[in-house]
Amino acid sequence: MPAAQFVEFLNKTQRDPRLNEILYPYADTARAKDLIQQYEPNKYNAQKGQFSFDGFLRYLMSEDNPIVSLSKLDLSQDMDQPLSQYFINSSHNTYLTGHQLTGKSSVEVYRQCLLAGCRCVELDFWNGRTDEPIIVHGYTFVPEISAKEVIEAIAESAFKTSEFPIVLSFENHCNPRQQAKIAQYCREIFGENLLDQPLESHKLEPGCPLPPPALLRKKIIIKNKKKHHHKKNHPSEASLDTLPEMQGNGDIPHPPLQKEGSKESADDEDLNEEDDECSSEEDDDEDEDDAAECSKHQAIPSPDKAASAKESEAGAEISALVNYVQPVHFTSFESAEKKNKFYEMSSFDEKQATTLLKERPVEFVNYNKNQLSRVYPAGTRFDSSNFMPQVFWNAGCQLVALNYQTLDLAMQLNLGIFEYNFRCGYLLKPEFMRRRDRRFDPFAESTVDGIIAGTVSVQVISAHCLTDKRVGTYVEVEMYGLPTDTVRRKFRTKIVPNNGINPVYDEEPFVFKKVVLPELACIRIAAYSVADSGKPIGHRVLPVVGLCPGYRHVGLRNEVGQPLLTPTLFLLVQVKDYVPDGLSDFAEALANPIKYQSELEKRARQLSVLTDDIVEEGSISVVGAEESAEEEESMKLKRLQSSQASDQGSSQSSQTVVPSSGSISKGVSPVISKGASSEESGAAAAASEDVDSLSDSLVAMSVSDVQTGNSKAPALTSPAIQEFVAEPLEKLMENKLVKEKKQEMEKKLDALRRKHDKERSRLQAQRTSQDNEKSKSVFYRSHKLVKRLSSKNIEMGQGMVGIATEATSESPECEGDGISAPRFQGLPRSHSERILALHKEHVGQERELREKYHEAVFSTLEKVMLTSQTNQLKALSDLSKRETEEVMKKLENMRKEEVKARSKIHKDRDEMIRIKREVAKSMVEKGVNERKKLTHIYAKKTEELERQHEEVRLRFEEEKNKARAVLLKEYECRFPRVEEELQLPTTPSTDANVQESYE
Repeated sequence: MPAAQFVEFLNKTQRDPRLNEILYPYADTARAKDLIQQYEPNKYNAQKGQFSFDGFLRYLMSEDNPIVSLSKLDLSQDMDQPLSQYFINSSHNTYLTGHQLTGKSSVEVYRQCLLAGCRCVELDFWNGRTDEPIIVHGYTFVPEISAKEVIEAIAESAFKTSEFPIVLSFENHCNPRQQAKIAQYCREIFGENLLDQPLESHKLEPGCPLPPPALLRKKIIIKNKKKHHHKKNHPSEASLDTLPEMQGNGDIPHPPLQKEGSKESADDEDLNEEDDECSSEEDDDEDEDDAAECSKHQAIPSPDKAASAKESEAGAEISALVNYVQPVHFTSFESAEKKNKFYEMSSFDEKQATTLLKERPVEFVNYNKNQLSRVYPAGTRFDSSNFMPQVFWNAGCQLVALNYQTLDLAMQLNLGIFEYNFRCGYLLKPEFMRRRDRRFDPFAESTVDGIIAGTVSVQVISAHCLTDKRVGTYVEVEMYGLPTDTVRRKFRTKIVPNNGINPVYDEEPFVFKKVVLPELACIRIAAYSVADSGKPIGHRVLPVVGLCPGYRHVGLRNEVGQPLLTPTLFLLVQVKDYVPDGLSDFAEALANPIKYQSELEKRARQLSVLTDDIVEEGSISVVGAEESAEEEESMKLKRLQSSQASDQGSSQSSQTVVPSSGSISKGVSPVISKGASSEESGAAAAASEDVDSLSDSLVAMSVSDVQTGNSKAPALTSPAIQEFVAEPLEKLMENKLVKEKKQEMEKKLDALRRKHDKERSRLQAQRTSQDNEKSKSVFYRSHKLVKRLSSKNIEMGQGMVGIATEATSESPECEGDGISAPRFQGLPRSHSERILALHKEHVGQERELREKYHEAVFSTLEKVMLTSQTNQLKALSDLSKRETEEVMKKLENMRKEEVKARSKIHKDRDEMIRIKREVAKSMVEKGVNERKKLTHIYAKKTEELERQHEEVRLRFEEEKNKARAVLLKEYECRFPRVEEELQLPTTPSTDANVQESYE
């Protein structure tokens, strides 16, 4: 393998694709040659910069090709955060070597635990027979050991593996005298390492955080009951008739025990009455163990023993050693938050902690952000078995105490996790579990805010030197983390029979598709022998964060976490960010857009060999299409501008109320005349089309915003929503009810006109008969009389005619309905008065009738308008509801189709359950988003429709007032005009003129 090929192997196969190129530069030829020089056994190949098979194998199995980043093994985490921000390696009943009831005790176990990286050990102190305190599991068959020897062993081994602080969890059943001895031994043996006073920088005050491990290097912290100086309950108050039920701190379902005295400070008496009655005791978990053990042996102690079974009241000497870890009885999360004392901690057995975790998971996580909590095995675990610590790490519990003497799966995970960060016994929690402004649910199934989910693939290729026996072997791969990330007993290779030296599995990759929280997840790889009935040959626990991809050899560990010399597994590991199904190509294009674009160009060049002509024609058509599109856009812009200008210039002239030529006979309905020219109307129509197309595109954009993932989201808006436009006033005037009112008015006007015609005809007949008689008498008289005119009379007559003509020309015409009648000679005075009275009466009746129907017509029009607007709003609301239901149905169908499609790909039941939850949650989120979009769209449409309705209502009031003003003005002009016409002498054409003016 030449150096160039080795560089490509390092950069493409062995490199994490998520690494930053600047912080973690790519390997170059110089780096490749250095590795070749280091691992190539053939000097000739090394000089030429080439890898042989042996050299390459040596590299793959070397420290330069680790399965976990070497920085994870070093002290790489920030050690300047408060103690509550770390997971702390903890032990339960550390002195035991086996069974809880019948096992043995040993001082050596403390040394082994501390050397293994444990930072919290437990000591159960009881009164010794020779006034020397002892450590023993009370009321069991476990032998006792000297308390002084244990303290000496702790002093010897405390800081051999790690220099960070140790917490000694005391369960104290000694009398005051022996408690004083314990305090004396601690001061004398621990010396300067004993933290007997709080630091000046971190005082014991409410709201003050705990000190960081970096400030407590080589310090031993005592966890014991703290004596407070306020009124105590008398011992006689505690009932000793029966053995009290033992319980641990934090036991919520059971009432608290009555203690000898209150251990809360006087400042807290007003916070919680129960706190004054309960002792601020350490873990009562051991007491519960004692009660269970006593129950099993059916040995109920005497009242004196019952009193001693409870922890003794803290003496002044040992109480003075307690500072940053003060155990108190847990009451509630609210009470702890109200106190705000970060130096107080509570202990829970696994059942109590599980109850809290299930009922109030988020509050439990928040509690652990500031205060320490200790979780220990239930008292019924007599065989010293362990619970899964990952359950309570997910809640942020710091001191998850396990039985170190039992090397089961839980203990293997504990030792494997704390192997990292230089085995210092402290692991920094993920940031979202430490920050107060972040909310974390341990049962989250979707991606946590700010955390990128991952995908891990592990392919087991082969193994090396698992065992020297001819037995069948197989490998299991499991993941532990959040409940949604945990995968157990699922991925297992085939059994390779009779081969423990170099079995080849060559299985399909085991894919953990979606790891929601990689920072809390770990992978356990274990090799098993068929002959040993499931006992692992070796295992390895690997954190997901820090896992190195590529071809890796993994050295296995034994049960106690020590490396095995020869057994290794050869794996191909792939790690990357999680991408939902169907979006992998899109994600790759985003990750490497240059590569994606170059591939597209390369394919285009390859196709150009066969499609040169088509490409040329297509390019010409594309250019032409682009030019036409640009011209179309410019024309649209010009049309919009012209329409806006025409709207501003002719907004009043385009919709003007004028009386029609037949307004007298056809009622009071206003006629809307379009004043705009045909060109302007065409521009306005085009502009409206542009606006409609623009609104459609905006709706489409809003729909596309909702679409997420690879599934097509249903359309949010139907074309029906575009039809909701306020009905114009002209259309409302064509309503049947309005027309009926107008027709009713026309009929009454016709009846009134016919009545007046009869009366006028009667007067006309009378006037005609009178005129005939007068004409005869005048004819006879003209033959008898001869009149002579002088020049003076002629001049005077001509002057009068000029004055009359001038007066006639200067008289203004009355503005009425546009009819200007010519001036004729007046009628005789008596007859004119009769006709004038008849005209006045008719005009008055007509005016009264039209005014009456003016109100009636516009009242009907208003009712029609309000009904139409109400129906439009209701129809829009119904459409919104119907469309929302349709979208929900489409989403449900999409969910079913997607699950059906996924089921064809994924055959694993657990994976399908996870996928169904994921798809359901995704569809719920999509449904919420689409409902919000629909609500927003319909709210805007409703607001726009209401605005249009308001404009129509204003227009209605304006037209009503205009029509009334036109009516009043018309009749004000008609009265004087009729009077003027009827005052002139009567001529044959007078009646016709009067008739025209009347009509």
